[in-house]
Amino acid sequence: MGTRGQVYLVDDEALVRQATEQWLQLAGFSVTGFDDAKSALQAIDENFPGVLITDVKMPIMDGQELLREVLKKVPDLPVILVTGHGDVTMAIQSVREGAYDFIEKPYDPDQLVETVHRACEKRHLIMDNRRLQRQLAEGSGIETRIIGVSAGIVALRRELLRLAKIDTNVIIYGETGCGKELVAQCLHEFGPRSARRFVPLNCGAIPENLFESELFGHEAGAFTGASKRRIGKFEYAEGGTLFMDEIEGMPLNLQIKVLRTLQEGSIERLGDNRSLAVDVRVIAATKIELKGEESFRQDLYYRLNVGQLYIPPLRERQEDIPLLFEHFSRQAASSHDIDYSSCSAQEMRSLQQYSWPGNVRELRNIAMRYGLDPGCNLTELLVPTSVPLIAEVVETGLPLGIQVQNFEAQVLRRCLKKHRGNILSVMDELDLPRRTLNQKMQKYGINRADFKG
Repeated sequence: MGTRGQVYLVDDEALVRQATEQWLQLAGFSVTGFDDAKSALQAIDENFPGVLITDVKMPIMDGQELLREVLKKVPDLPVILVTGHGDVTMAIQSVREGAYDFIEKPYDPDQLVETVHRACEKRHLIMDNRRLQRQLAEGSGIETRIIGVSAGIVALRRELLRLAKIDTNVIIYGETGCGKELVAQCLHEFGPRSARRFVPLNCGAIPENLFESELFGHEAGAFTGASKRRIGKFEYAEGGTLFMDEIEGMPLNLQIKVLRTLQEGSIERLGDNRSLAVDVRVIAATKIELKGEESFRQDLYYRLNVGQLYIPPLRERQEDIPLLFEHFSRQAASSHDIDYSSCSAQEMRSLQQYSWPGNVRELRNIAMRYGLDPGCNLTELLVPTSVPLIAEVVETGLPLGIQVQNFEAQVLRRCLKKHRGNILSVMDELDLPRRTLNQKMQKYGINRADFKG
């Protein structure tokens, strides 16, 4: 039984059908043959996970009519037409009407295998997206907020719900852009304080001379420019949750005051000697390990680290990328009344192979751009189309590995364009073995067919 995909093959000539079946089976496909179009049509429904190959010239119902009837039942099913030389014009018209591709007789078996493989990849992507969208639509509560099917995200949701009910201080660990604030919001919303305020505070964005006032508030006249009383974040979050993002950026001299607030459950506004009782749950977020960090008080760390959550980076959960991408891109298209079309299997493979240094935030931005412009080139969004100057590379702030990958991908694209997709010429110019070149093209989502002619 083949593993590369399932194929329904329709041809009224038994010898041709059997020979094609054997070739596709040797290439790893699971093949079911039909000697007439109506039998194949009856066997196909929207849950059929494979592709259809049909000869055009057949009695009773020909390949064109079969194409039209199949697409009425399953509009997104890839259909490949096998045509004679005189049928090429008709086949091109059929592609415009929805056929995936056509192969002209006599055809190269390797060409057929390549076309069927690409069609199966597209069908698998469609079926996966449909399944994931159904899971998202049928999900409720936390599954619609923290989206993903990977083991890391499933474990995160389970631990999040457990900590939400305990109503204790929590530290969230995760790289930039992975969704720490969203996780903090869920801790608040699924906990006993959900009816009260969720107050976010970015500790890395507040000037040090304003930090104390921002957290604890001040009375009128407490310092120059304090013309009236101001309520601080702790007081404003009374009964609710205070989310302290980038807590590693909190000045060391203020960490002791935060510790005292957590220990005693009270604050003092600047310029006031009275203590005010506060009941606040604190959720901190950081992208570094706080335990043993010299610039962070360890007594404050232990006070906050009653509960702990870790958000895995996107590169460690590739199986979540299709669902997240579809979710964000469809959302963008829907909000602007734009007709949406899923990306190709090749493009989705490029998305899954990309390292995502900006994590979900970067994915969301690219998905939204695709949703607003479904015809855009996703691969070009991931890898710059032109090689920047060395000075510009340094200014991007990207890790060296990413910059090297971007440069390598651009060299491959430029060479393929120069030689119009001729693999042998590219191998010769770049001094690369065929296997290495294929691996690099697959890694960067580069398709030789895009450079032919």
